[in-house]
Amino acid sequence: MNIMDCNRAVIKTAGLIIIGNEILSGKIQDQNSFFLATELRALGVSLMRISVIPDDLDMISRETQAFSITHDFVFTTGGVGPTHDDVTMAGIAKGFGAHLVRHPLLARKFLERYGKAVNAAIMKMAEVPDGAEVIEFTTSNFPLVVFKNIYIFPGIPRYLREKFTLVRERFRTSDFYLKRIYLKANESDIAAILNSVVEKNDCVDFGSYPILDHPDYQIILTAESKLETDLDKALDELVGKLPKDILVRIE
Repeated sequence: MNIMDCNRAVIKTAGLIIIGNEILSGKIQDQNSFFLATELRALGVSLMRISVIPDDLDMISRETQAFSITHDFVFTTGGVGPTHDDVTMAGIAKGFGAHLVRHPLLARKFLERYGKAVNAAIMKMAEVPDGAEVIEFTTSNFPLVVFKNIYIFPGIPRYLREKFTLVRERFRTSDFYLKRIYLKANESDIAAILNSVVEKNDCVDFGSYPILDHPDYQIILTAESKLETDLDKALDELVGKLPKDILVRIE
């Protein structure tokens, strides 16, 4: 979607930073990016970029600062535990020239949870960039740290999903409207038609996806927009130009 030309729509953008050597080395398969991508789309937020980076202090500082400038919302996952490679908080603090401070609410939570077993490694997880917001939940979920427009999530998928569900309405904006067109044809057969419609409809985002080994159709075209009238106009134009014998259905 050409965001600059479509200012009639309310568009919020997001960037996602997946942090962890284990993702880059293939030791762990990332599940968080797919979950957040689908959730943000359902909330009307346009996820513009996903970056996967190692547990490196300087890289985290550069990436979070850059994402914060260019996106309305930034989400990080991973690197918030008690061990040597958990440097997300320190990296974010460095990127913005902030000090790491022990947040009293987090410190209290850890003391309540661990009691006499609390140690320096546990209390490391109470350190946040100075000025961070800590969102306390009424559920048993541990608080969520937010610094500026950066939401700092754990890397464990279950914990991320639980926390995101509790704050997801913070991000809701106007809906995306989506249509799917199922075709029995090859992409090369419809490329010229699709390209001509794309050129005339800046505020509609089109996609073309070949489907292998399906008996009924070979392509799914998608048309998506924040502007329902623009979507309807573009869809009518596209369907009007496509050969009728290749159109299977529209959803």
